[in-house]
Amino acid sequence: MYQTLTFLHSLFRWVVLLSLIYAVWMAFKGYFYHKTFTNKEDLVRHWTATIAHIQLIFGIILYTRSPIVKHFWKNFDDAKASLDLLFFGMIHILLMITAIVLITVGSALAKRKATDREKFKTMLIWFTIALAVIFIAIPWPFSPFVSRPYFR
Repeated sequence: MYQTLTFLHSLFRWVVLLSLIYAVWMAFKGYFYHKTFTNKEDLVRHWTATIAHIQLIFGIILYTRSPIVKHFWKNFDDAKASLDLLFFGMIHILLMITAIVLITVGSALAKRKATDREKFKTMLIWFTIALAVIFIAIPWPFSPFVSRPYFR
């Protein structure tokens, strides 16, 4: 079960990143080229938030099953000195929850804006900040915090 969750979480991160990058690109073009916020853009906004929430569910389930996290919480005083344990025990989940909150708030605010330009601007700002947080929180192979392969 743990290996399957790890695989799904690792694989689905690419779906999250692609949808978020596409939403940011779409919002950028819409804002700077004064485009109309159509049903397509609204669907991208909605599905980007939905995909992020699905990944959060995978992540929370994985968090509760992870032997690394269990070891971190059982040996908190000693484990917090280990960057690997600290990253997966606290940093990763806190940053990812922050990113999901940013996406959720950005999506909700954009949905309620009156003009197309405001909708694009709101999405652009909130989703870009969330994307930056996600890039910091992913354990990339080149990460200075902790590294994992691109696929597990």
